[in-house]
Amino acid sequence: MTKLDNLFAKNKSWAEGVKQEDPEFFGRLAKQQKPKYLWIGCSDSRVPANQITGLMPGEVFVHRNIANVVSRTDLNCLSVVQYAVEVLKVKHIIICGHYGCGGVTASIDGQQHGLIDNWLQYLVNVYRLNRNKLDSIEDPKQKLDRLCELNVVEGVYNISQTAIVKSAWDAGQDLSVHGIVYDIKDGILKDLDVTVDGPSSSIIG
Repeated sequence: MTKLDNLFAKNKSWAEGVKQEDPEFFGRLAKQQKPKYLWIGCSDSRVPANQITGLMPGEVFVHRNIANVVSRTDLNCLSVVQYAVEVLKVKHIIICGHYGCGGVTASIDGQQHGLIDNWLQYLVNVYRLNRNKLDSIEDPKQKLDRLCELNVVEGVYNISQTAIVKSAWDAGQDLSVHGIVYDIKDGILKDLDVTVDGPSSSIIG
């Protein structure tokens, strides 16, 4: 017996259920992965990419971090993007934020949080760039929701400016970058209408 027995039991039950529904599923999955989507989202345990999109394993390539930050200096994120674009040939890169994000809240609450403050500086900069828009919002929740959205918009812009994505477009690759937000309260995804599908596209945040 181990402290993870419950997880192993749930895994076995899940795998058996999948095999009953589709006996060849794991055989096909083991041979290759050809996802159409790269999902860059928050590490929050309430925002699992596959479940909220209704996609099966193998259908979405996932990168997650605190507050779904997309920085052009983050080699971890950029490595995932490069592999997804150049090797897997995904057609869609999705930046997904979520309302009620603890990282977004922590970035502007005026408190010190330790090591994570270095990571959250990216969000502090998003706030600084949009201070006039955000300071005009009186309701604290609405302000946080808008900062969440603007963080996604900035992420879409940053991904679109990488050499990886620009090279793919120059080569004629079918690739789009999208910004969306997930609402934990009702489970619905919101399209922010900031899709970029080529070097000539513009982003309206």
